[in-house]
Amino acid sequence: MTDEQTLAYVKAAAVVVGLPLDEAQIARVAVHLQRTAGLAATLEVIPLAPHDEPAELFCPAPFDQSR
Repeated sequence: MTDEQTLAYVKAAAVVVGLPLDEAQIARVAVHLQRTAGLAATLEVIPLAPHDEPAELFCPAPFDQSR
């Protein structure tokens, strides 16, 4: 997304969820959103096999009640 598109997205999303953001806050959120999108894009190019994916369900070990 371009800078303008990111700003428009942040403004629209803030309205939808009822966040009263001023222009400075919108700009800061947009910077972080672009940074996060860049990190995600970097990770998306790494090929993963099915065994590389995280488990769908976390099953903790049984709790030792003797302690």
